[in-house]
Amino acid sequence: MTGERAATIVWLRDDLRLADNPALAAAVDRGGALLVVYLLDETSPGIRPLGGATRWWLHHSLAALADSLEQIGGRLVLERGAAATVIPRLVAQTGATAIYWNRRYSPAYKVDAALTSQLRDAGVEVQSFAANLLFEPWTVMTRQGSPFRVFTPFWRACRESDAPRAPLHAPMVIEAADVAGDTLESWHLLPTRPDWADGLREAWAPGEAAAHTALEQFASDTLANYHLRDEPAGETTSHLSPRLRFGELSPFQVWHRLRGSLSVDASNNAAKFLSELGWREFNWHILFHFPALATKNFRSDFDAFPWHEPTANELADWQQGRTGIPLVDAGMRELWRTGYMHNRVRMVAASFLVKNLLVNWRVGEAWFWDCLVDADEASNPGNWQWVAGSGADAAPYFRIFNPQLQADRFDPRREYLGRWIPELDTALYPQPIVDLAESRRGALAAYEVVTARRSN
Repeated sequence: MTGERAATIVWLRDDLRLADNPALAAAVDRGGALLVVYLLDETSPGIRPLGGATRWWLHHSLAALADSLEQIGGRLVLERGAAATVIPRLVAQTGATAIYWNRRYSPAYKVDAALTSQLRDAGVEVQSFAANLLFEPWTVMTRQGSPFRVFTPFWRACRESDAPRAPLHAPMVIEAADVAGDTLESWHLLPTRPDWADGLREAWAPGEAAAHTALEQFASDTLANYHLRDEPAGETTSHLSPRLRFGELSPFQVWHRLRGSLSVDASNNAAKFLSELGWREFNWHILFHFPALATKNFRSDFDAFPWHEPTANELADWQQGRTGIPLVDAGMRELWRTGYMHNRVRMVAASFLVKNLLVNWRVGEAWFWDCLVDADEASNPGNWQWVAGSGADAAPYFRIFNPQLQADRFDPRREYLGRWIPELDTALYPQPIVDLAESRRGALAAYEVVTARRSN
């Protein structure tokens, strides 16, 4: 251990970046050696273990971050285990007198609260920082002091609040504490038998540097076409969601880059994009106040909904893109190949599962959790519940996306369909596994159970 001060631990979570990292910046300002640690915790209360696609992303994002730290004299230490055990051990091992982290808003924040009390009682300085949401959940409330349940007034309240702070610069030099940790390879985050990640490797380059390249490309080029964002065949969306999910970018960096000098047309598109960033915030606020979002209906009247238990074949057809409904199948194949799906198509594919097939939204949410590179604990269940009708500010249940009409409207030249279903116009493409009109009627009949319970 070197330096005038005892070591400071910087505990990273979903904030895998050097720039605009308040915990890291404060630790550097404090002086002395830093132990920058990432803890793979899959066992603490409130922790949801990662899915396959996010494990793949995490591996490469950590590798990129380790390289960036080494370039400025630092080191990324990897540890695995329950935070309540590992963090106190690291404090004792290093003689650290301070630990800094950026706040998280999932149910795991209770782990942080317990550690804060324990460490402060032991004389360790503990500081936490706002880094991963523009507006923290307890700062945006209704006039009655309750959480917002509807997006539009929520986002209005956010925009009427103080403007988000400016992003912080990355540190130029870090003094590293001499501590050994795990090797990244020993965590076995990458798929091997089989290696299904070829499409992910082709589609993505994880890491902070690539994230900034993506943000700049979106702001200077793609944003001009963002008003066409519902068309899945074009390059009209940001593809920033996994960057935000792992904190390779902060929402503050995105906000200020898009609020900068832009043309009038781009500014209009930027406002719409920032409202989508607001939906991310909204879902995180909902999760903070309703931590069972991935397992329980936000609207309890949906507890009475008569879900259908799918057969193995029905579920496999949906998962693998063999339903005979082209837009659904194209989206599910894009998901499996790239770990991503266009947002409009996500809504269509989810609606088909929960309304045309009457499959519990939790089944679809779990599949997306495993397959999406941007699956996070708030947006994934929050958006599934929105489509199902059971969530906050949910789409009315009777709003059932018609995949054929959606394809005709948003992919009229069938470019997206043709890209993912080369056999579309051949005898190899299957017949629909369900009649859309008939299954829509069945969904509305099932919903009558919910409305009857609500009226009683």
